[in-house]
Amino acid sequence: MYKLLLCWRYLRTRWIALASIVSVTLGVATLVVVNSVMDGFTSQMQERMHGILSDLVVETRSTAGLNQPDWYVKRIHERLGDKLSGVTTVVTLPAMMTFTVNGQSHTQQINLIGIDESTYADVSDFSKYLLHPTNQKQLNFLLQENGYDPAREALQPAGWEHRRYAEALKKENAKQQRLFREEMERYQQLQKEIRESQLAKETPPIAAEQTRSGDQTASNTGSDPATSPEIDEIDSRLTSPSQNKGSLDLLNQNPSISSAPTQGYAFDGEKEQHTGIVLGIGLGSIRGRDQDGKVKDHFYLRPGDDVSVAFPNAGTPPRAIDQSFTIVDFYESKMSEYDATFAFVPIQALQKARGMIDPQTGIGAVTSIQIKLKPDVDLAMARDLLREEFPPESMVSVNSWKDTQGPLLAAVAMETTILNILLFMIIAVAGFGILATFFMIVVEKTRDIGVLKSLGAPGSGIAAIFLGYGVLLGSVGAGVGLAVGLVFVWKINEIARVVEFVTGREVFDPTVYYFDKIPTIVHPAMLVWVSIGSVLIAVLASVLPSIRAARMHPVEALRYE
Repeated sequence: MYKLLLCWRYLRTRWIALASIVSVTLGVATLVVVNSVMDGFTSQMQERMHGILSDLVVETRSTAGLNQPDWYVKRIHERLGDKLSGVTTVVTLPAMMTFTVNGQSHTQQINLIGIDESTYADVSDFSKYLLHPTNQKQLNFLLQENGYDPAREALQPAGWEHRRYAEALKKENAKQQRLFREEMERYQQLQKEIRESQLAKETPPIAAEQTRSGDQTASNTGSDPATSPEIDEIDSRLTSPSQNKGSLDLLNQNPSISSAPTQGYAFDGEKEQHTGIVLGIGLGSIRGRDQDGKVKDHFYLRPGDDVSVAFPNAGTPPRAIDQSFTIVDFYESKMSEYDATFAFVPIQALQKARGMIDPQTGIGAVTSIQIKLKPDVDLAMARDLLREEFPPESMVSVNSWKDTQGPLLAAVAMETTILNILLFMIIAVAGFGILATFFMIVVEKTRDIGVLKSLGAPGSGIAAIFLGYGVLLGSVGAGVGLAVGLVFVWKINEIARVVEFVTGREVFDPTVYYFDKIPTIVHPAMLVWVSIGSVLIAVLASVLPSIRAARMHPVEALRYE
């Protein structure tokens, strides 16, 4: 009992112990906040990453793809059985997308992915990242009338409403250009007649018939051809900016319209669409700030616009194929790596365009097979089973989504580990403070130690006093640190706004991170090991002083006084 009484008395009366408690508190609170934020960012990143990537991917290294995908799917079902949640086939290849903005052509590299709209949602969370509610329920590559995220004002109008307006402008532009060409041809013809008439007047007549013909022409005109009112009228229309502004600048009213009219083309864009394509939102917009400083997406492409995509065929040697697509929706995973590169099209259309369909069997080749496992299935175990089924010598590789994103996940894990090590050094500094404090207490309490030993207190009892003191310091510091850290995590976004108001700068830029708020996750296991670690450091710091006090001889201690 005397041990606990002395520990509690030292804790209440020794104000120097407050510095050690504060050090432990700050270290624990910092560890809780940093780990919660890092876990939040990591969880958000993995959720969005896994949202587009299936659990397992069986892919070939051959440019021709897997010629018998049904055979591979059957083997996968036989190997994994009831562990499977979904399977789909995919064609993935690099491509170049070309589109027109403000009359200028732009080209961007993309990853073109052919998917089966009926099964692709079974292996990923792809559908929930689409903008249109109908596509979120069941993806199809048909352009919708409207309803593309009405909250985004910059995206409106979109769908068929936007397409009909754009195609009407295109037709009007083609009409204006056709009339412009007709006027030019008429103007050139009249100029030619004028030159011929002037040449006939200046040249001596070769025959009377030619002279009479020239006189008849002059008499019919009744005036100089060079000053014909018809010529003046045409010339004024061709040279007047107000007359030609509507035809020459009409395309700039809508960025999706091409400036080159197509002759002899029966495709009616107001009523028809090309093969549908779903673009990552970063391929059709730029995130920035408006004049008021608010974050806003600026769209230069919308659902209803047409783009041209060039990709290689499946032949040897490969040649480029250029095909038109109509944007039917946008995909927003808020992972810039995906949103700025991925484009999805129907797998059948891509197989047909690349020549991947066997003319005899009608079966299309694929580049990969994506697999979704049930939640309780071990990912590594399932991967190893398929690797046994498809060895590397078969030119087929099997990887999990963590394997494909291994470098990024490893970098995040390494960063978290290093941060924890550095922050634990703060608690270690507090431990050295506890060590110095305890040595001072041992020196100051030499007479008390001698009295206790002379009254029969054993050395272990004396050591237990200082060890208990260390446990109390660590426990109080850890407890207060946990409370402070959890409150900070709970109010971290409010604290971030206060910091932004005071400093005038954002804590993190939403145009870069694509987060509405700072994500945090508190794992109970993290709180436990942080608390245990801080208490353990405090106890270790009190070991040496307690040993010194336990070894002190009572006579020497009293003589010292």
